[in-house]
Amino acid sequence: MAMRKKTDSDHHIDVILEDWPYNPEAVSVRLVEGADGRELIQMRIEMGLLQLETSGRPDGARPEGAFSYFDYLRDHTKKKGTDYAFSLEECEEADREFVQYYHRRICWLAMREFRKAVRDADHTLSLMDLCREHSPDEEWTVSHEQYRPFVLFHRIQAEALSELESSGAEAAVAAVNRGVERMKVIFEDHGANSAFNEPELVERLSEFRETLREKFSIGKTLDEQLAEAIAHEEYEKAAKLRDAINKQNNKQV
Repeated sequence: MAMRKKTDSDHHIDVILEDWPYNPEAVSVRLVEGADGRELIQMRIEMGLLQLETSGRPDGARPEGAFSYFDYLRDHTKKKGTDYAFSLEECEEADREFVQYYHRRICWLAMREFRKAVRDADHTLSLMDLCREHSPDEEWTVSHEQYRPFVLFHRIQAEALSELESSGAEAAVAAVNRGVERMKVIFEDHGANSAFNEPELVERLSEFRETLREKFSIGKTLDEQLAEAIAHEEYEKAAKLRDAINKQNNKQV
């Protein structure tokens, strides 16, 4: 459908773009206030800008009345059963939501809003799980699963940096260790023929962990000491370490 030519009196974003140059070397994001006072994210892109909601679905929509399309699909598939396969329309709408949450996750990371980045990464990973369970064919499954390690990589980084801010460097190192183990499980599940680049992602996480150790003078975490004690069959020491870990976890609850 053709649109009429805009006039000088129409709203446009020329001034915004002129005052906010595009930088291809960085993710340029900012928080702005909407007309009704709500907080919004703006992300500068080459051909203009994206505006995203800070809560709910990034585009502000409520698909089929649900909080997100993932929520709708989760409830829908429960009614349909385990053998249900997504329709073409459902696949397209799921893909739309993947892209939206990717953009907002990148924004949260750039703004150092690490807990919010973890939240959006978890949403994406849960949607990936649902898509894998109800995929119409293997090709569509692979088109999403190939990005699972990348999403998890972002989540691990975000959780570790959040732990660094709230609980300190040892908690951050422990978060990286948990993430690396989770990453390894993904690679094992996909087998030797996986297209995932295990060495690169795990190596980058390992480098990040060692940087934390060096910068904050962190030795082995309690979890690492426990694993070492078990490996050496030092069971009395392992029991004491388990008690220390339980006390530490109880303090965080």
